[in-house]
Amino acid sequence: MNANLEQIKQEIISGAQELQSAREVYEFKKKYLDGKAGKIGLLMKEMKNIAPEERAAYGKGVNELKEWALEFLGELDKKMKAKELQDKYESEKIDITLPAETVKEGNLHPITLVRNEIIDIFSSMGFEIFEGPEIETDYYNFTALNTPQDHPARDMQDTFYLAPELLLRTQTSAGQIHVMEKQQPPIKILSPGKVFRSDDDATHSPMFMQMEGLVVDKGITLCDLQGMLDEFVGKIYGEGTKTRLRPSYFPFTEPSVEVDCSCFECGGTGCKLCKGTGWIEILGGGIVNNKVLENCGIDSSVYSGLAFGIGIERTAMLKYGINNIKMLFESDIKVLDQLNDK
Repeated sequence: MNANLEQIKQEIISGAQELQSAREVYEFKKKYLDGKAGKIGLLMKEMKNIAPEERAAYGKGVNELKEWALEFLGELDKKMKAKELQDKYESEKIDITLPAETVKEGNLHPITLVRNEIIDIFSSMGFEIFEGPEIETDYYNFTALNTPQDHPARDMQDTFYLAPELLLRTQTSAGQIHVMEKQQPPIKILSPGKVFRSDDDATHSPMFMQMEGLVVDKGITLCDLQGMLDEFVGKIYGEGTKTRLRPSYFPFTEPSVEVDCSCFECGGTGCKLCKGTGWIEILGGGIVNNKVLENCGIDSSVYSGLAFGIGIERTAMLKYGINNIKMLFESDIKVLDQLNDK
């Protein structure tokens, strides 16, 4: 009997030397001390096979072994948990004398920077912001802007049609119709947003950002348009930058103009950026066609208006010296880092 108890004790001592974690100690403890299946627990079930005169001594020996095992394995459990806690402390220890990790500062995307800058410039001139829907009807995108069904101007816009009368807007000019239908002059709005055209090369993208400006009031002329745009180019491209107007054609303005600004790289003397001309084309605009005003219920004999459309990507490309519009959509960190205004 005593030999059997001693054998179990030696098993516990020997097995404990191989334990590596508190979890293993727990499982090992169950193997011997579990009330139903543990080796020491099973010894008590052998009591019926022991001679009556030896049962007291047997029971005492089993209880002593059980108490010893509880104390022995309890101490081992404490030591193992203490070791694991210390190992955790060591693995999570921070050397406060080491230099801190550099956290890279983020920045807004160039298109967002330019968009915000343009909005700030025109807001300072009293413009309010209007954002129209990206999915438009044919009426708002073309017809109300003096572009009949058979008008060649429709062929100028490679349009994405969703249905016969629904399309992805090709210009933010559609926003001016929404505003003029609901609001009587004076009107002074800026309408930024995405536009869509089936066009794709180094300087064009199927989706790009445009910003439409509209002013409707009494006595509006091309002089007002040029004055506003002189203020705009001076702030975004640098003091001293001026504009010039060249005759052009848009169905929703009459007269229509292409707007150039003096080259901010060479000061107008001629360089690679301006192709030796001293001028850079930046946007289109003009005086709102009387038919467009009439379509919106505005009396063209009393009011006149000006409108202009700015390509935000083109403005960003000129401002940051980018020669391929795709760089603005690939979000290459190496490229964007070079365009950081900060």
